[in-house]
Amino acid sequence: MAEAQNIPAGSTTTGSIAVAAESTVATRMSAPPSFDVADFPVPHGREEEWRFTPLERLRGLHDGTAVATGGGVKVAIEAPEGVTVETVGRDDSRLGRAGTPVDRVAAQAYSSFEQASVVTVAKEAVLTEPIRIAVHGEGGVAYGHQVVELGAFAEAVVVIDHTGDAVLAANVDYVLGDGAKLTVVSVQDWDETAVHVGQHNALVGRDASFKSIVVTFGGDLVRLHPRVNYAGTGGEAELLGLYFTDKGQHQEHRLLVDHNTPHCKSNAAYKGALQGEGAHAVWIGDVLIQAAAEGTDTYEMNRNLVLTDGARVDSVPNLEIETGEIVGAGHASATGRFDDEQLFYLMSRGIDAEEARRLVVRGFFAELVQQIGLPDVEARLLEKIEAELKASV
Repeated sequence: MAEAQNIPAGSTTTGSIAVAAESTVATRMSAPPSFDVADFPVPHGREEEWRFTPLERLRGLHDGTAVATGGGVKVAIEAPEGVTVETVGRDDSRLGRAGTPVDRVAAQAYSSFEQASVVTVAKEAVLTEPIRIAVHGEGGVAYGHQVVELGAFAEAVVVIDHTGDAVLAANVDYVLGDGAKLTVVSVQDWDETAVHVGQHNALVGRDASFKSIVVTFGGDLVRLHPRVNYAGTGGEAELLGLYFTDKGQHQEHRLLVDHNTPHCKSNAAYKGALQGEGAHAVWIGDVLIQAAAEGTDTYEMNRNLVLTDGARVDSVPNLEIETGEIVGAGHASATGRFDDEQLFYLMSRGIDAEEARRLVVRGFFAELVQQIGLPDVEARLLEKIEAELKASV
């Protein structure tokens, strides 16, 4: 069940577990998505999936008025030997295989991009260096699509770095062959005026392993939708994330793990810190265990640390279970302020209040940062966290 601890005013922590007697029950989790923009009405903010999002700050991405401009973003890809990088047109059959748009912005992005990047790791290739994808905004409006595909038993790490200023709607597909292992680090380090709405689709093959680490710092508004489906038994997915929401920022992460195949696993763990007037973080964790997905093992967790007054958190973990034949399923959510006892302990050892505060936040994020496994990326993120903390003093 969901848990809530020391919730500040203006924050909500709720959760639900629904058990369906029959697999024919239709809900918002199992509603069929579509590539057609016309299948999604223009949102007005009253819909469940849009009720936390300030639509006026989407700059027209939600209603079709945002028109792509030349030079909106530039994409640069650095890949080691054993990787094929292609720029393809809309008719390439590899596009859209990992998942279908689940909201109007994702459908608009799919129908509006002109070219897509396809990164292919050959069967059984084990990369010793990461693939690095740099997405840099140049002030315009852009729609994009990227595909990362691993052949059977291939292993790779991908770092996707978002910087600069843009209004961007983009979909990213991850396709894992049987036995493949993929780790993706997606960093949102935008300028303060950027808007980024993205859907991340992962199709996990038999006995394949997918790890996603989403890191969000910058941007005026960032709304991301990581989504996982399974193409065979024995697949595992780990969805990790950290975010630091500053004054006036809106950061929204909406996860969906669709357990549609027997004997698969998933684990989701997101942590966030917030500071400043108007800082707003939203975390929605949806897990659907379909009737056919016997032997599922899943857990999801969200933790939030509120550093100042004026910040708001909405955290909603949900489980929908259509079969009783599972290994385990659970969720947890907690939002709170600094632990006074921790601060008192550190200060009693001669550490001043400011440094004690930084140590608590570093410790809060350390577990997730260490999961990245790339020293240069880890160091950069720790420096960014330090800079955010200094800015609040």
